[in-house]
Order: sequence, then structure tokens, then C-alpha cells
Amino acid sequence: MMTRHTTAPVSADADASQRPPASGTVDPQDSLYRTLVQEVEDCAIFMLGLDGRVRTWNAGAQRIKGYAAADIIGQHFSRFYTPEALARGWPDYELRQALATGRFEDEGWRVRKDGTLFWANVVINLLRDPAGKPIGFAKLTRDLTLRRQEDERLRQSEERFRLLVESVKDYAIFMLDPDGRVASWNSGAIEIKGYQPHEIIGQHFSAFYRPEDNASGKPARELELATRFGRVEDEGWRVRKDGSMFWANVVITAVHDSGGTLRGFAKVTRDLSERKRLEELERSSQHVSEFLATLAHELRNPLAPLRNAVGVMQLEPTLSPTLSSCRDMIDRQTVQLSRLVDDLLDMGRITTGKIDLRVGPVNMFEVVAQSVEAVRPLADQRQQVIDIHLPPEPVIVEGDFVRLVQVLQNLLNNASKFSPAGGRIAIEVVGEARAIVLRVIDQGRGISAGALDSVFTLFAQEDRLLDPTHNGLGIGLTLCRSLVELHGGVITAESAGRGKGCTFSVRLPRARQRAGNGHASGARPAVTVSAGTLRVLVIDDNRDSADSLAMLIGMKGHEARAAYDGASGLAIARDFVPHLVLIDLAMPDVDGFGVLHGLRAQPSLDRTMTAAMTGFGQNQDRERSFSEGFDAHLVKPVDMALLDDLLISAKHRRISGDAKRSPS
Repeated sequence: MMTRHTTAPVSADADASQRPPASGTVDPQDSLYRTLVQEVEDCAIFMLGLDGRVRTWNAGAQRIKGYAAADIIGQHFSRFYTPEALARGWPDYELRQALATGRFEDEGWRVRKDGTLFWANVVINLLRDPAGKPIGFAKLTRDLTLRRQEDERLRQSEERFRLLVESVKDYAIFMLDPDGRVASWNSGAIEIKGYQPHEIIGQHFSAFYRPEDNASGKPARELELATRFGRVEDEGWRVRKDGSMFWANVVITAVHDSGGTLRGFAKVTRDLSERKRLEELERSSQHVSEFLATLAHELRNPLAPLRNAVGVMQLEPTLSPTLSSCRDMIDRQTVQLSRLVDDLLDMGRITTGKIDLRVGPVNMFEVVAQSVEAVRPLADQRQQVIDIHLPPEPVIVEGDFVRLVQVLQNLLNNASKFSPAGGRIAIEVVGEARAIVLRVIDQGRGISAGALDSVFTLFAQEDRLLDPTHNGLGIGLTLCRSLVELHGGVITAESAGRGKGCTFSVRLPRARQRAGNGHASGARPAVTVSAGTLRVLVIDDNRDSADSLAMLIGMKGHEARAAYDGASGLAIARDFVPHLVLIDLAMPDVDGFGVLHGLRAQPSLDRTMTAAMTGFGQNQDRERSFSEGFDAHLVKPVDMALLDDLLISAKHRRISGDAKRSPS
């Protein structure tokens, strides 16, 4: 039961505003005051007697609480309270507090006439007569339901945001106070930095920096910059709780209140150690690629005179059987070493994404023929037979002829190397509706089941230590897989086990359309050129390379001269007037490009063909040679077939020039 109060009588000397006017008189001020209070609609303003019963009722009270004056005047104000508030005697408590202190304020749920609830701000002021005796209470009630709802939405939003921040594990998100001390700590911060909240909250954030960074004042400088510009971002090494370091991206944002006062800093840290590691690997890969290109250049320089010398001996008809055998052995090993250098360079290009395919229609019959021709010396040395099984109709794919030959040649070399002497190797080409399958089948050492998945891994070789005689660089099959995948194909290995041979299958998509009669783009056209002697000048600071190549060209029936530096080469060219000049690009005094420009400046050499010679054979090297004006780009050691093609081209140009100069 609510305690009921008896209204105290109003004393005769009470404030005029607190009592009705005398009969027959109207106080203008009192009337104006009553009208003002009565018309207020945004606030319920009414009076209670000391017993808590309603004595007056304004328009705002009717709008907010739903009662008309006739319905509520004389009723106890406790009917505006919820059952829970009534149960704990809250209305009586409010009046007691107002009576004791003169004023009471509260916020809570109140009840309208229709039973609905609203969130109210309530102020109860004690009223006294002029003598100071309590005579009742003035009660002001405001409906703050909308503000309450907005506050609740904001609270829920903040709670959701807090839960979101707390659940993020990939980012360390925490607050700093204005002095740089940690004020909050999420699960991502625990994960990345290693501190539990109780270990780090209240500590200065400089704990995350290296001693040298703290010595240079970096933490304080970052807060100063964030304060001045609103935000600062940095990447660098940071320190975990255990002392280990990680590469971090850090964003510090200054946080101000609505008055512009700095309240602290929001700090977001990401662990980018993995990205940093990949960047380092990429840089290392680039350095390795550059090193391999230089290494290949240095290896090709001594290979060039060896290959030229072999070419000379091949043209010498009077060699004894012993010398002929030694010549062929040197030729095979030079070819093998050149192939290893090429594979090493190609692997470097593939790993750095710098290999390009020159795609066109390719006849797989021609790929097989050229690959077998290249591996024939190794197979003959081991008395191995290569069986070729081809379909009756040509099989055309879209690809890079040279690269596809490289793939098949690698597979055949592999098969020969791991097959016994006197064994058989089979090549099969099978045409399907949308693809072709090329198989290389051997009867050799085979591959264990556990190693089938790893044979295409870079630098991996099964039993590398058990059989040193068969060791290599371990890049051939990796290179094959990469080149096949660049063609949109797939390569697989199958074996019944050790000692039971192996089958490598290459599946490539067919060409969308057949071109011409189906001949490969890589096949060389037959060329018939009338006899004639060419004047050929070789300019190379490597004397062995220059002399051996000049000797080889001379034995092919041409007049050849050698020069060992750019200046001498230009001097000889003025008098010799060569039809073809082979120029080494890397010479100490004047490089090959400078020599080329010197040659082009001589009118008598306007029809002379020029070819760059270098140990660098990447696409950008070739492109630069052609853009500078060279007619050809030869990679050392110069391939004999390419040299023959170049001599034929020079002869064509000479014949064409002679025809233009002859009288009509």
C-alpha cells in the first residue's frame, strides 16, 4: 500500500502565486502565470499536495500522460509508476527526499493512462509558504523516450563495435591515452604482440619499439605527428613480448572529443612479416636472375671458342679416328653444358615471370623430329634405340616451337640418362578431339610411388646421393612442367616402381584452326643460293672466340678476318668492306653498340649485315639488339645451324645488292 498524505492547509500569508485570488478580484500577474504554465505542451507541470495527490494539471501533462484534468485531479500521483516501482515504495521515497532536501530528480519508466510506458525525467520541488512551511510539491515531467531509444541504439552500436574490435585477430586494435599509455587491448593485439591485457594496459606503448627506436625518440615523435596532422602511418620492425621482432604496418589516429580536446590515440597494427618475407624473396629472386644471366654470359664466353673449334674439326677430313672420337666427345659435352646453361636461365625467367612464348601453329611431327635429332648423339653413345609412333595425319597445336622442342628434348635426355645402355625409348603422339597427348616411355630405373609427386619440384632428384653419376641440376623436369603449363597443358609421370621404367605424358590443347598445309612454324624452309664467297669480319675481345669463329667461317669457303677490339674492327671494316660483321657486345673500349653505330656511319657499309654476339639471351637483350639496328642476335656459343642461316641471309642481301647495282 502506498502511504497516503494529508494536504496541509494553505496559510493566509502564503505567496499569492501559490493560492487562488480573493473573491471578486483577479491578479493580472497570477493570471498570466497560470496561463503560461497551462499552455506548455512539452513538459507536464502540475502540483501535488503534501499527501501526493494531484492539485493542478497543465496541457503538457495531459499530452504526455493521457489524463484530462477532470480524470486525475485529486488522484494520487503513484498511478503514474510501474508495478515494480510501486512494490519498492518509490513514489513515497521521492516525496520524502524532496521534503528533506527541497528537490528530487529521477529518470525511469512511467505509465500513461492507456498503460503504455514512457521514459521520463522527473523533477520534484518542495513548495513553501512565506513562513517557510511546506505546503506541497511542484512536479515537472519530460518525455525522454526518443532520447532513451537513441541512447540505447548508440549503446548497442558501441557494444557491437566493441565486440567486433575484440573479435578481430588479424589486427592489433587498441587505444592509448594522451600520454601514450595503453588503455584498451583486443584479441588481435594479444595474438600479434603476445601480451595479455593485464600485462600491458597502463604501460607505455614504447614497449613495442626497438631500443634504437626508443633512443631516437620515435614513439614520442609519432604521437606528436598524429596530434599535429590527425594521423600517422609507418612501417618498420616492432618487438613482441618474447623479444622476437615482426614487420609491422602501424596507423596512429588522434582522437578528440566534441570540444576539440585530445582524448588519446587509436592505434592499429598489422603483422606484415609474411609480406616482407615475400618481398625479400622477390628481391632475392631478382638478384638470382641477374646473377644467372651474368653467369651464363661468363660460361658462354669460353664455350664459344670450344664450339667453334669443334666446328672446325668437323670440317677437317684428315682427322684420325682417335681425334675424331675426341672431337665428338667435346661436341657432346659442349652441347650438354650449353643446354644446362639455357635451362638454368629459363628457370630463372620462369620464376620471375619474364619468359614469353612466341605462339603459332606448330606441327608436333616437326617437334619430334628436331628433338630426336638433338638427343641422337647421347642415345647413340649409349647404344639406345628411339622408337617413334605417329598418327597418319599431322597433329597441330598452338605453341612456341622452340619451347616445345625444349620440353621433349629434356624428356628424351632424361629417358636416355636413366635407361640402361642398349635400351629402348618410345615416343608416342596421340590425337584426341580437343587435345594431343605426347608420351615418352622408357625401360629404365623407374620412379618409386612416393617420389612421383616430387619429381617436378625444383632442384629435387630422387636418390641424388645414392647415384652420383646421374646427378644434375634438378631443374629439367621443373622447366618442362612450367613450359607445358604456360601452353595451357599438363604433364604427368607414371611408373610401376623402381626398375620398371617410366612414362611421361604431355597433354596440350589442339590449335583452334589449322594453318596452311599443317607444316610447323618452326620448320626451316629449303633455300637454294648460288655459290659465292662472303667477306666476314668477326670482332670479339676474346681472341680464342674471334679466331676460332673466323677459322670456322673460312673453312666454310668464305673470307674471314678477326679483330680484337672495336677500334681495330672499324679500321679493318673500312678497307675490308665486309658483307657480314659479327660483333661481340661486351668489349672494354667500344662496346658492340658503339661499333655498330661506327659501321653505319660509313657509306660503303650500308648493305653490310650485322649480328650481335653475346652471352645474354633474354628477350630484353634481343629486343635491344634489334632496336639498336642489328640484323640478328646470336647467343654464345653460336649454334652452327643459326650461323649457316645467317651466312645464307648475308649472301641473299649481297645478291640483291649486286642486282640493284647492275646496269639495266
